[in-house]
Amino acid sequence: MTESKGLSSPSWGTNTKLVVALTIVVIIGALLVKFQFILTPLLIALVLAYLFQPLADFIQRKLHFSWSASVAVIYVVIIILLLGLLTLGGVGLVQQIQSLVAIIQDAITTLPQLIEKISGQVYQFGPFKLDFRALDLSTISSQILGVVQSLLSQTGTLVGSVAGSAANFLGWTLFVILVSYFVLAESGGLRGQFITIDVPNYKLDFERLSRELGRTWNAFLRGQIIIFILAVTVYSVVLSILGVRYAISLAFLAGLARFVPYIGPAINWIVLVLVTFFQVYKLFGLSPFYYTLIVLITALLIDQIFDNIISPRILSDALKVHPAAVLVAAIVAANLFGIVGVVVAAPILATAALLWKYTMRKMLDLDPWPEEEQRQPPPPIGSRFIVSIRRFIRRLGLFQHQEK
Repeated sequence: MTESKGLSSPSWGTNTKLVVALTIVVIIGALLVKFQFILTPLLIALVLAYLFQPLADFIQRKLHFSWSASVAVIYVVIIILLLGLLTLGGVGLVQQIQSLVAIIQDAITTLPQLIEKISGQVYQFGPFKLDFRALDLSTISSQILGVVQSLLSQTGTLVGSVAGSAANFLGWTLFVILVSYFVLAESGGLRGQFITIDVPNYKLDFERLSRELGRTWNAFLRGQIIIFILAVTVYSVVLSILGVRYAISLAFLAGLARFVPYIGPAINWIVLVLVTFFQVYKLFGLSPFYYTLIVLITALLIDQIFDNIISPRILSDALKVHPAAVLVAAIVAANLFGIVGVVVAAPILATAALLWKYTMRKMLDLDPWPEEEQRQPPPPIGSRFIVSIRRFIRRLGLFQHQEK
């Protein structure tokens, strides 16, 4: 007896669908909690693949490479640059450790003589007098030497911990590079192929959501990269002219500070004050107070220019989120995703706002897209970064440019 061809699979009832949906949610939540350590590397890999897609498309069109070859060229260059940075950074780290060990050894050698010299002195600070002759500094000297020797005895453990952390960092870096490479290589040159979602009757909604989210993340990533490069460049030049030590490192810190409103610039100012006040060299032989004040005022002026002129011109309020809300989102995202969460807190907040609006309008049986979508032809993929730079310069009025 043959089975009837017209017989189809029975449909699930409402209770069955509810049980299955809740089971799926519980399983996904349990997996996320269990493997939350992998979420941040995966997020970084997806962002890298998203950022490198225009560059791979540009190489494919201009050099007539295949898509796989274009992606391979990008990642070969990345690996070469990474190996070069690791080599230079390793050499610099070894030199810094050697200098630190030499300083500690010299301090241990001269500490007893220094304390003996101080023990017989009387220091006068205005109406206040500090007499060290009544203090038994030899006991303090013995305690300090004991603490330092205890720390030096743990140097092997500290070096082992640093080596383990470095190996862990290199392992996760390799993981991120491999995942982003495979995601980009298998996308076929289309950003929509990174993550595909196919739900019946919701194709148009997901396409509209994808386009809206694409505009948000494009505006943020393109704008923040430009702002980061400009901030690092300006701070590197200005701090080098002012004679500040570690100018390039402090410039990178200032660039990263642009991602976090209020708190980021404040941390940058505190670090600048500490470095400039305690460094030996002072510009024009100024006193530590006035030299630090000059550097701090300069940093405040630079940040005010970025906040009021450069950032609004580049981002053009594309994210439409309040800086205070971004600060709160950065704290929450930092607990979930670490430093990456701080960097992408603004677009994550904008994404959450868009999804919340869509969900609430669907819950109230309203049209999720009340406004007509504004479609604008995008610039050539390979030149979006250059177009953004030119648009920013035109808005500043640095030169006149007539578009054809």
